Amino acid sequence: ELLSYSGDAVSMYTHSGTHLDTLNHFGLHGKIWNQVSAKDALGVRGWTKSGVDQYPPIVARGVLIDVAKSKNVAHLPVSYAITVTDLQEALKKQGTTLRPGDVVLTRTGLMTLWPDQAKYRLDDQAGLSLEAAQWLVEGQKAMLLGADNFGVESFPSKTPDNLAPVHAYLFAERGVSILEVLWLEDL
Repeated sequence: ELLSYSGDAVSMYTHSGTHLDTLNHFGLHGKIWNQVSAKDALGVRGWTKSGVDQYPPIVARGVLIDVAKSKNVAHLPVSYAITVTDLQEALKKQGTTLRPGDVVLTRTGLMTLWPDQAKYRLDDQAGLSLEAAQWLVEGQKAMLLGADNFGVESFPSKTPDNLAPVHAYLFAERGVSILEVLWLEDL
């Protein structure tokens, strides 16, 4: 034959930049969303439930809540936990109303520090408090949360026995995924 072709595969860690955390990412008490255990849903080639390959396209209204701008700062302080009041004040200042089914993106301003590794640190980032996430999902009916920080929630955790309480709550208890490390500066 005259021509042949071969393609290459790239294998990399999915948390290397902007990414979607799916419902199999964190669980509670050995179960992911819908009380599914890893024993029942984790096969040799990946998850049979709640993995990214199981997701339909996400089409929804996106709403930016610019908490850093609302507080007149370039970025929120180290480990700052965004409160419900912070979200409500920012929405009021923006003249924005949330609707059920929105994709809610929170701007902490931390991407203004990127790519300086000494300043954009993964272990002490500002982000949503558990109460703020609960308000967005239960009270406002957001279908997906995202932020410009590495974990959407604030780190380190304020809950001694749970290193990522917002992750565990959103994935295992509410069935809500998150978008992390978003570039929101142009919005």
